Amino acid sequence: MTKKSKTIHQVETISAEDCWALDKAEQSYGDSWKKRGGVGAFMMLARKWDRIEKQVSENHEHQYDIFNAYTHDDREEGIIDDIKDLRRYLLLVEAEMIIRKEQKENQGELFHARKMDNEEYDARN
Repeated sequence: MTKKSKTIHQVETISAEDCWALDKAEQSYGDSWKKRGGVGAFMMLARKWDRIEKQVSENHEHQYDIFNAYTHDDREEGIIDDIKDLRRYLLLVEAEMIIRKEQKENQGELFHARKMDNEEYDARN
């Protein structure tokens, strides 16, 4: 087994924090993030990305260098908060996509099973 890098260890910590934060937010807000469907979810992601892009492009010093923008960002709710929000929304969107795909596959299996039952019934009668 290979030793994990510092980055991967940090990703594990971040992932656990994201799960905790998403669970807490869901208790407060429910699934309001998907209230307006897929287009609304996409626009929510786009708005978060736009905020990040503005922060790295607005100042000529940063020139899209996100690490430089973070280093010089001393606001209480700075670029790192937008990055966290975007990452968490992306997790929610991916989870919703997987759930919907599984539901569709399960419905297909149920339809196929019902069709088989009907064909067997028809064959007997």
